Amino acid sequence: MEREIIASIEAGETRVAVLEDGTLVNLFVERSEPVAGNIYKGRVTNVLPGMDAAFVDIGLDRNAFLHVADIRSQRLDGEEGEEIEESFGRGAIAERLRSGQEILVQVTKEPMGSKGARVTTYVALPAHYLVLMPTVNYVGVSRRITSEAERKRLRQIAERVRPEKVGIIVRTAAEGVEEKVLSDDVAFLRQMWNRVLERARAGKAPAPVYQDLRLIRRVVRDLFTEDVDRFVVDSPEEYGRIADLLSSFAPQLRSRLVLHRDVEPIFERRGIEREIDRALRRRVWLKSGGYVVIDRTEALTVIDVNTGKYVGKTDLTTTILRTNLEAVGEVMRQITLRDIGGIILVDFIDMEKADHRQRVLDALEEAVKHDRSKAHVIDLTGLGLVEITRKRVYQDLDEIMRTPCPYCEGRGRVLSPETMAVRVRREARRLVRGTKAPAVLIEVHPQVAGALLRDGADWVRSLEEASGRRVRFRGREGLHLERLNVAEGESLKELEAVSTEGGKRVQFWMDRGPDEVLSLAEPDPDYELALALAEEPRQGAGRKGVVARVLGLLRGRREQAN
Repeated sequence: MEREIIASIEAGETRVAVLEDGTLVNLFVERSEPVAGNIYKGRVTNVLPGMDAAFVDIGLDRNAFLHVADIRSQRLDGEEGEEIEESFGRGAIAERLRSGQEILVQVTKEPMGSKGARVTTYVALPAHYLVLMPTVNYVGVSRRITSEAERKRLRQIAERVRPEKVGIIVRTAAEGVEEKVLSDDVAFLRQMWNRVLERARAGKAPAPVYQDLRLIRRVVRDLFTEDVDRFVVDSPEEYGRIADLLSSFAPQLRSRLVLHRDVEPIFERRGIEREIDRALRRRVWLKSGGYVVIDRTEALTVIDVNTGKYVGKTDLTTTILRTNLEAVGEVMRQITLRDIGGIILVDFIDMEKADHRQRVLDALEEAVKHDRSKAHVIDLTGLGLVEITRKRVYQDLDEIMRTPCPYCEGRGRVLSPETMAVRVRREARRLVRGTKAPAVLIEVHPQVAGALLRDGADWVRSLEEASGRRVRFRGREGLHLERLNVAEGESLKELEAVSTEGGKRVQFWMDRGPDEVLSLAEPDPDYELALALAEEPRQGAGRKGVVARVLGLLRGRREQAN
């Protein structure tokens, strides 16, 4: 399989695409400085025993969320034994943390939507071949290294080169690498960790003490391995920086770095722009004629598989099986390409035979193994439903490249012209009863105006006779489908003149008020509830009832689960 990395660098945006046999499988977009991977000296602002969580001020716009499972027990000391921070101890979170306490934390999840970053006290410093974990005592080898003999060799080397009481994870790039190279990586990471400790000791919280690499260098460190045939970049400046970086730790990969010199943009030439547009669509077609539909909700992502234009050649069960098997690869490609996280529900076409369901499940589990993010597949039901949980660190493609529709407020649907026409009639009757003005002009969307007068204007004349006022309805281009403008005056002629000149009008929403914009961030129940509890003292007595109801609901769910 041919594997390529394509990097496009522009002012304000850096994009990196990973291609396998010419097919886009991963896309990374960076428009601002990320915080995931950064280490901060933070200050605890709230400790919430009822949620086993705390909020930590790390200097960002919103406080970071720290769960009790992400708090280590041992004290953090420097190279000479000096104390960097207090011991956390064991037990409940209220016994381990207190408000105002300064702690060292690393961001494991970017801030998304209205949620702050998620942090941990278990620090991990990655290099090209190894990951140093100075807060744990552990040795691990990447699951992507499948040879048992090589895994054993790397584990033995890691045990020899790692410092005492320090953890090491051997990365995929280390396969076949000599002990001297890995030892140099450990020395480099120890120097980096000592600099982090020095800054933490000297700095005052909240303050950053370590900043992870930007996108291009992160890709060189994490993705540019021996199985990559080419790394193409379209910026001469970035090409030089990458070449210097490779010379320091992976000179054998230097020959695979290529500078794109063509006038035509590299993403257009390789068809990546077209694939990005496809990744933003709701419906994705399969080669056979079937298709998958991807819908986002606040709680989960739903993927529906359909046969579409594919009618098969033998029988229905075989047609369904082939469609589902083809969909497996496209579903996982779209999940990784869009970087969808949280709960993912895939609705495969119903399969009557148990062995067909097992084949589809086996294919899905095999496809998940190639995903760099941690993902788990739950059993496939008789109805063809399978649940996937997937972890992500950065914003997904949809959140980066799109924003909720300002017209529908992120709901995806608006009231139909017929529904609006009925509501406008009711509103018009209320308005003419409550006004003292002789004339009323009501402007609506042209489609609503057409629906209002589709059966004639007899009802308008009846309204005028009943109210004793002149009433005129008129379509206005550019007006929101769910809004209407109302103007009152002495005569319709006067109102029409004022309206044409852009005079003052009163504007009404006709959909019970705009809903909240749909957030597509991965749901985090712990964070949501902890935030509510943290805000409780500032909200007064009226807020306590809401929190109590939420806690009661949560307790009920736990009792049902038990």
